[in-house]
Amino acid sequence: MKRLLAVLSVAVVAVAGCGGSGSGTDAAIRKDGSVDLGKVTLHVGDQKAGVQVMLEAAHELSGVKYKIAWSQFTSGPPLLEAANAGAIDVGGVGNTPPIFAAAGGSKITAIGAGAQDLRAQAILVPKNSPIRTIQDLKGKRIALAKGSSAHALLLNVLKKAGLSFTDVQPQYLQPADALSAFSGGKVDAWSIWDPYQAQAQAQTGARILVSGTGFTSNYNFTVASARALKDKAKVAALRDYLARVDRAYVWTATHRTEWAQTWAREIGLPLPVAQVAVDRRVTRPVRLDATVTGAEQSLADAFTDAKLLPGRVKFADFVDPRFNDVVPGGSS
Repeated sequence: MKRLLAVLSVAVVAVAGCGGSGSGTDAAIRKDGSVDLGKVTLHVGDQKAGVQVMLEAAHELSGVKYKIAWSQFTSGPPLLEAANAGAIDVGGVGNTPPIFAAAGGSKITAIGAGAQDLRAQAILVPKNSPIRTIQDLKGKRIALAKGSSAHALLLNVLKKAGLSFTDVQPQYLQPADALSAFSGGKVDAWSIWDPYQAQAQAQTGARILVSGTGFTSNYNFTVASARALKDKAKVAALRDYLARVDRAYVWTATHRTEWAQTWAREIGLPLPVAQVAVDRRVTRPVRLDATVTGAEQSLADAFTDAKLLPGRVKFADFVDPRFNDVVPGGSS
């Protein structure tokens, strides 16, 4: 548990494959215009027990010709801040951080996507809570991480029930602090994703008021910096990296027991809890098409309409579909 709740802020460098140095500049471009991936370093932002662990478990880090420098972040927003600053080239986040980053004028672009099972997020209430319906949330203190997919879930749940965000008392807390507040009775409900959802159910007997099913989309995104997308060598590495991520998603869906065992060790939770979370977090790689961008646009509009986002965001302006062909069965 302590490992799961730890705040990570250090960068970890993992060398995948062999040879080379540099960061994907002109030195990696051969005279014939081809790319020498051995001279490319791809700087990747990750979150605890995230893409790096998944790639390792799926054996997708074998044979990588470029170097990967991994940096760990506590959540999506700071990861995207790093991408905007050019401190990392690429990273994975949920459905809401890119919208907030775009609204803030960040120079980031979604280059890949995955569709996660909607059951992987939910609004929880204590097991003996009198809250039985969405309408019962009115006036209640609800924990959530600002700008996260949990923020989007709560917004959509309230909207479909005829309530507004001003009808509740949002308590903006990161998951570790939210779990403590929820366990201690300091909040009335918690909008959260797995594995924290499974952890709260196992440790406190938390009850699911509503899951994400029927209330929201649950896409996650691989987001690249503008600087990386202007670098021919980095683009070549990004294409290979995205293909490996997509294959790893397929592997986790078809090797759930093995993935749960790995994940349990990484996040410091009992295997049964990790297994529940893994079964609910099944993700399939999808193309960045009109369905995905439309869902994100609807979400962005909902945040704007609720006055939780300044101005309007045209999400399609922050999407680069050129890598769609690496998606299994996809095309550009």
